[in-house]
Amino acid sequence: MAADDEAGGGDVLRLLRTGTEAAHESVERTLDLLDPGLDRPRLTAVLTRMHGFWRAAEATLDGWATRCPDDADAVTWSARRRAGLFADDLVALGATPAGTEPALPPVTDTDDALGRLYVLEGSTLGGTFIDRHLAALPALSDVRLRAFSPYGAQTGAMWHAFRRVTRDRVAAGGDAEAMLSAASDTFRALADWCRPTGVAA
Repeated sequence: MAADDEAGGGDVLRLLRTGTEAAHESVERTLDLLDPGLDRPRLTAVLTRMHGFWRAAEATLDGWATRCPDDADAVTWSARRRAGLFADDLVALGATPAGTEPALPPVTDTDDALGRLYVLEGSTLGGTFIDRHLAALPALSDVRLRAFSPYGAQTGAMWHAFRRVTRDRVAAGGDAEAMLSAASDTFRALADWCRPTGVAA
């Protein structure tokens, strides 16, 4: 996640960033997508695991959106789905979309949903760096992937909108600690699920 320059001492975004720092670093080490030696087979393996994870995570968020449609609309959940993009990227690499996915706990309420979304949405910020790195690798010069940076020029605006909704939720009585717990659990689940790609944790 990128640093949130608007955060104050008690700001929920700062709490989320600092409280998940170690788990976030574990995910980055596990995926190692900025490795200069990244090749197509390992990228395909990582994308396959990520596709399975996003599919599972989005299914839990769909359940929440059905129960809390106004909250889902506030965060524009329908515009933030990426599992299909991961599937398309795998096809572009000549691979088959994921056939398995992790068993994630259900999203119980909007605080839980925003914690999980913090991980999914925050990954779009780092995804812009991953996109540039992949574009510079000769072994991947013939493919253009979309899932890492799905919003293109709107990445900053989408992240800003997510931050606003999250802050507004806490200001209205939402539970910042519940968000942190959900985000931490999601990071750990992502690292555990992607570890079978063979990358050290």
